[in-house]
Amino acid sequence: MLTPGPRNLITDVEGILVGNAEEHAVRTGTTVIFPVQRCTAAADVRGGAPGTRDIHALDPTAIRGEADAIVLSGGSMYGADAASGVVAELGARGRGVSFGGATIPVVPSAILFDLMNGGDKGWGVDPPYNRLGRQALAAVGTEFALGNVGAGLGARSSALKGGLGSASLWSDDGVQVGALVAVNSFGSVVMPGTDRFWAGPLEIGDEFGGLGPPPPEWRGEPEMPTPPGFALNPLYESGGANTTIAVVAVNAALDKAQAQRLAIMAQDGLARAIRPIHTPFDGDTVFVLATGAVPLTGPAMLARLGHLAADTLSRAVARGVFHAQSLGDRPGWADWRKTMHP
Repeated sequence: MLTPGPRNLITDVEGILVGNAEEHAVRTGTTVIFPVQRCTAAADVRGGAPGTRDIHALDPTAIRGEADAIVLSGGSMYGADAASGVVAELGARGRGVSFGGATIPVVPSAILFDLMNGGDKGWGVDPPYNRLGRQALAAVGTEFALGNVGAGLGARSSALKGGLGSASLWSDDGVQVGALVAVNSFGSVVMPGTDRFWAGPLEIGDEFGGLGPPPPEWRGEPEMPTPPGFALNPLYESGGANTTIAVVAVNAALDKAQAQRLAIMAQDGLARAIRPIHTPFDGDTVFVLATGAVPLTGPAMLARLGHLAADTLSRAVARGVFHAQSLGDRPGWADWRKTMHP
């Protein structure tokens, strides 16, 4: 039997903590995913406009394949500095790889574009992200809110407000899977002309509204849905205006190559929840953390983990938008739905 963990958050995977920090005036934020013990990690990038840091250190061919933390941040390339704040804090604690007498934390990260959401970006030579990274690390724990928090604060998802989402899944045989995602997608998480989520068939209980399938008369729309201002935004001519970034955690013992395969399979969760996905305008990236508490019995178990991870990530996407509140020019899902059902 499969059920969500007690929190329905990525922190239901034992040994995984999450912290968030926001700058509301700037409409941006940072999320830190912190394994209590450094663990095997991997990353898979599918979008056409990624912004990442140190993910090549996680490649199966690299000398190391473990991470001390993963950082997701708004701010586009300015947000990459959030990982610097986390590295500095962890290094001061003595957490990291020992090399030549030095301690070097391994903190891969990914960023999303939230520079045009109306917040005050006039930070000059002092962007807030280094500080936000340290604040998010200081806030790590097992409980956290969804929606307009952390890296999801300034996120936008097509015509709706994006946000931070999370979900989990536990099995009777002790497997734990969790996902966390900052949804800032070019594509839509809802079926065109309806208020139903693409991830609806995967919903457990009423975790994102319990709306069920689309109306019987719904036949879909062949044209690609596009966000407001698409034709007027020069960023869409060169790519780089969106991104959905995520972390999947499992309690299985995986080596680097197995974690990489899990990250590849988990990306399908984005495709089940957002359409279109992996476009030239997105930087979609999925990280994996494997804590190692449960032995991997073979390739079949890895395939099962990848399947569960993809579905859990899909649910996390829907939950992120479901909980997001209206901000600036993007209505939250609940406010937008009222316009459809006055």
